[in-house]
Amino acid sequence: MKNLFNKSSVTNLLSVVVIGVGYISPVQPELIKSIGFFALSGAITNWLAIYMLFEKVPFLYGSGVIPARFEEFKLSIKQLMMHQFFTAENIEQFIQKEEQQGSKMLNLDPFLNAVDYDKIFESLVASIMESSFGGMLMMMGGQEALAPLKEPFTEKMRLTLVEMIESDRFKTALKDGLDAHKIGVDIIDKIESVIDKRLSELTPLMVKEMVQAIIRQHLGWLVVWGGIFGALMGAMFVFA
Repeated sequence: MKNLFNKSSVTNLLSVVVIGVGYISPVQPELIKSIGFFALSGAITNWLAIYMLFEKVPFLYGSGVIPARFEEFKLSIKQLMMHQFFTAENIEQFIQKEEQQGSKMLNLDPFLNAVDYDKIFESLVASIMESSFGGMLMMMGGQEALAPLKEPFTEKMRLTLVEMIESDRFKTALKDGLDAHKIGVDIIDKIESVIDKRLSELTPLMVKEMVQAIIRQHLGWLVVWGGIFGALMGAMFVFA
């Protein structure tokens, strides 16, 4: 029912009604019929033009342009996304702006939490035992003699890493290592591959339905205005 009473159908129906009134009206029948026929002609012509965008009409060259130009539409969608939104310059500017505002480009807390301090301590103990001090430690109880140092060592190691990460020298080195241009190019490559993958999944029908959903509602006004201007031209034709 919604499609039956859309703008195009209402305009065409009103044009037919005006034509019918012209045949039975005792006053200015030619004028009324002219207005009705011209309005119907304008409305149908515009409706057909809209219909031909999406559907192939036999013997009408150029109809079904959207499905027929399927690959070109896909390329246009990709170019729109890559050239207008996800440009290397836009992403590079975004990264640089975040750096200037002091935003954390990297959250290093997970790194600190993921460090295996026990393994580091065990490696340290193994190195000591394999060194010239190993023999002396064996006389003092071996590796067990170093066990009380494990907890202080772990805490000291963590504090040292935190101080290192928060130091100006480390932040400067990290910032220098974060090449905004290179990061932007890498992001562009990943975005482009995602867009290519998604576009490869599109079918002509999906593209047609997508374009229809965007513009069909607004194109309906072309039919309405076609009928209005047709009616005006019909009146002018009679009085000319």
